[in-house]
Amino acid sequence: MRCAIVTPIVHGLSGLVSGIDILLVDVWGVLHNGLAPHPAAGEALARFRRGGGFVTLVSNAPRESARVVEFLDGLGVTREAYDAVVTSGDITRTMLAQGKHRTLAYFGPDRDRSLFANLPLRETPIADAEIVLCAGLDDDETETPADYAGRLAECRARALPMICANPDLVVERGPRLIWCAGAIAEDYEKIGGAVAWTGKPHGMIYDAALDIAALSRRAPADRGRVMAIGDAIRTDVAGAHRLGVRSLMIADGIHARDLLGEDGQVDAAKAELFLGEAAFRPTAIAARLAW
Repeated sequence: MRCAIVTPIVHGLSGLVSGIDILLVDVWGVLHNGLAPHPAAGEALARFRRGGGFVTLVSNAPRESARVVEFLDGLGVTREAYDAVVTSGDITRTMLAQGKHRTLAYFGPDRDRSLFANLPLRETPIADAEIVLCAGLDDDETETPADYAGRLAECRARALPMICANPDLVVERGPRLIWCAGAIAEDYEKIGGAVAWTGKPHGMIYDAALDIAALSRRAPADRGRVMAIGDAIRTDVAGAHRLGVRSLMIADGIHARDLLGEDGQVDAAKAELFLGEAAFRPTAIAARLAW
């Protein structure tokens, strides 16, 4: 007999943060939807910080954290909401800088070529590359991952390793979901390609986030006093589970159709169906991030 849902549905952060020192917070789908900010989310995080908490934004954006801060500023997300930012782009750039490869094939938009700018790397066609860097689709407004089948087959024939600079499959852009680098990387793995994943739910980005918090707070990060917040079961909730920390899932993100009712609130029956199929459950679920 199927058990009733065990994940509490909550309406705010205030009842969850007793005993929490550090929040690891997703950006897209939590603080904004790609086009507009969610002011209540920013205020909730600011209140947590005013109470002595530390907030690190942990984003799978395939660009450096400084560029994400600029983007947040442009949207109007308050800087009072966070102490630090770490991105999969940061991890990717470090990996490239420390690697031995000198030529790469690049998949992604022009804006994210900054990932290897001023590094001893030269962009080449696949036929001359030692590694593939996948930051996304060249044109995510018109292309789909299926458009990359030919290029992936060419990479696989040469046994090229791939670095995926954004493990997300999709991301919000207003009311739409846009394909991300993770969808291409998954297809590459399916045909036997080797992929290094630099963002959530994998460990490198969380290690960096906790290191930043520990250095800033001048105290080790106790994982029993850490909570992750995000809208994606595959990255945010799974990443929290791997890290061994609590998690709050935000329903009004990429899984909104699976979790929200017509009133815009979490539908308990829909949530049970969705979470019942998931490998991991969050500690709690909320429609949106608020205090």
